[in-house]
Amino acid sequence: MARNVLILGASYGSLLATKLLMAGHNVTLVCRKKTAELINRDGTEVRIKLRDEPTHRSIFSRDLPGTLDASPPADVDLSRYDLVGLAMQEPQYTNHTIRVLMIKIAEAKLPCLSIMNMPPLPYLKRIPALAEMDLEEAYTNAQVWERFKPGLVSLCSPDPQAFRPPDEAANVLHVGLPTNFKAAAFADEAHNRLLRELEADIDAVKLDGQDVPVKLKVFDSLFVPLAKWSMLLTGNYRCITPQEPQSIRDAVHADLKRSQSIYEHVDGIARRLGADPKDQVPFEKYAKAAESLLKPSSAARAVASGAPFIERVDLLVKLISHQLGAPNAEIDRTVQIVDQKLNEKIVEGGSSAQ
Repeated sequence: MARNVLILGASYGSLLATKLLMAGHNVTLVCRKKTAELINRDGTEVRIKLRDEPTHRSIFSRDLPGTLDASPPADVDLSRYDLVGLAMQEPQYTNHTIRVLMIKIAEAKLPCLSIMNMPPLPYLKRIPALAEMDLEEAYTNAQVWERFKPGLVSLCSPDPQAFRPPDEAANVLHVGLPTNFKAAAFADEAHNRLLRELEADIDAVKLDGQDVPVKLKVFDSLFVPLAKWSMLLTGNYRCITPQEPQSIRDAVHADLKRSQSIYEHVDGIARRLGADPKDQVPFEKYAKAAESLLKPSSAARAVASGAPFIERVDLLVKLISHQLGAPNAEIDRTVQIVDQKLNEKIVEGGSSAQ
C-alpha cells in the first residue's frame, strides 16, 4: 500500500524521498516557492554510488514508481499524510511560515521522524535521564517544539553524508557516504508498523538487479541515533577552527589520540543516559570512514559562509555533560570556538547592515 510522506527540507530530505519513491511511496517536499517550482517542473536528481560501481549513478524522481511533488509551507494540506519527515537544519524551523506549519503538524498529531543532526526537544524528553534537564539553550528557539507530544517524535541518525553541489541546481543532491538511516521506534505500535513497512519496502528495492545503498533501519532502542553525537563532536564541529574550516579527515586524524578521547567521552555520556555499547559505533570504524571525508562539515561550511545560526549538537552535549557532572575540557573548547565564530558573524552582519 502506497503511503504519503511529507518531508520538510528539499536538500537532504530528497535522499530519504528518493528511497521512498523507489519503494513506491508518495512524497511531498516542503521548501521555498522557487525550489518547489523547480522540483515540480524537473523533479529531483540524487547521485549515489552502488556497491562495486566506479562512478555515481543519477537517480531521477520522474523515473520512479512513487509520485513526488513540492510545496511551500503555506500550501500544505496535512490531511493527505501518514508521516512527517523533519529534514531541515534546526535553525530553519524558526522561519515564520515553517513555525505555522509545525503548529498544525503538532495539532494533527502526525508521527514525525527527524533526520536532523540536532534531535528535536520532544524526542529528548522520551529519555528519562534527559526529561528534566535544562537543554533549551542549545536550540535556536525551543518554543518551536513545545506543542509536540514526545511519543509522536522519533529520531533517525542522519549517517549518510550528502551535499548539494555548489555549482548545480537546487534539485540535485550528491551522496558522499551511502550509509543507513537508523531510526528509533515511536511510542505507538501503529506508527512502528508504518515505519517497519517502509523499512521492508526500501530494503526490497533493486536497481538493475543490484541492491541500492542507504536503507532505513528501525531499532527499539531510543539510543541508537545518539551514536552520531560522538562523530559530530569528534569530527564535524572540530572542522570549525579559529581560522579557516578544515576537513573532517583533518579534524579527526591530525591528533588521533585526542580525537579518540573526545569520541569515548561522548560515548560514555550516552551510556550514562542508558545507551547499550552495542548501540554505538567503535571509534576505529568511525576513524576509518573519516579518512574519506575530505570536505569540511556542513556546519563548518555554514559558519564560513556567514550563517548566524547553526545546529548546536556541540552545545547540547556540553549542557548534558555538565548536568551529569562529567564536563570535558575539549568539548568545552569546541563550544567556545563555535560561539566565537558565530558571534564574529553576527557582529560583521550588524556592522555591514549599518
